This record gives sequence, C-alpha cells and structure tokens, in this order.
Amino acid sequence: MAKRQNHNVQPIKDSNILKQVQDTLLNNFKAGRRNYTIFQFGKATLLRVSDVLSLEYSDVFTESGVLKERAHTKDQKTGKPNTLYLKPLEKDLIIYHDYLKEQGIQSKWLFPSSTNPDNCITRKQYYKIMDKTGDLLGLNYLGTHTMRKTGAYRVYEQTKYDIG
Repeated sequence: MAKRQNHNVQPIKDSNILKQVQDTLLNNFKAGRRNYTIFQFGKATLLRVSDVLSLEYSDVFTESGVLKERAHTKDQKTGKPNTLYLKPLEKDLIIYHDYLKEQGIQSKWLFPSSTNPDNCITRKQYYKIMDKTGDLLGLNYLGTHTMRKTGAYRVYEQTKYDIG
C-alpha cells in the first residue's frame, strides 16, 4: 500500500480562488456537475466527505424527485444525528437533479460513481478530483476536507470571528 502523502489541506479563504475551484470542478471533468455539487454540499453542510459521499438520493429528494426541506443523517465517525437544512443548496441540487435525469443516471446514491452507478463515488476518487483541480490551478492545499474547512471558515468570517 502506498504511503499517504503529507498533504496540508487548507480552507479556501480568497473568494476569487473559491470561484476558480468551483468553475474547475464544474467544467474540467466528465462528471463536473456531480463534482461541483459534492463540493457545494460539503461547504454548505460542513459534513465530512465520507458523510457527503454516502448520502442516498432518497435522503435529499422525494420519490417524485422533489427536493426535501431537510435531510436527516448520522455521522459515520461519531454516530451523531444531523439535520441538514437544504434551502441554501436548493438551486444547486435542482440543477443537479435535472443533470442526473438528462444523463439517464439512476442510482440509490446521491453522488454515484461514474463507472458504476450502483456504488457511490469513493473518498479516494474525490481526493483525485480535488488533487487534479489543485494541479490545474497551481494550488497545493486542496483535498477532500477542503470543502468542510472552507465552509467553516466562511461561517467563522460571517460571525466576525466568534468561534462560539
């Protein structure tokens, strides 16, 4: 097994760089809409990447494809229940839902693998996507945790640096 690189993942603090990362995720990959939506979901909900990637379609959408108001999940790491308010993601999730329909992608997973929709995208695969995004933009601090750290940083900033 290959030794894991020591990778110093940081939040994206600069809004222009954030936009470049989002544009790269969306436009430089075959499954760009999925990759972008994963990033947006993680940034908005502050979930760990494993919790985002393991979401099922039915966690977020009704059987008829209507976006739910809230998603109820459980942290894989801590077992703690989460209630996710989906309104801030409404536009991105509706566009993503339409993308899945247009592509004829049907899966129980919200973020299915490109090669096998019976599986969700893996953390390793999403790491490769974030790493390639960093390479394309000349950024050496992107990883699977970037979306969570970026979201937390934005909350920290919006609360005028009130950690509480």
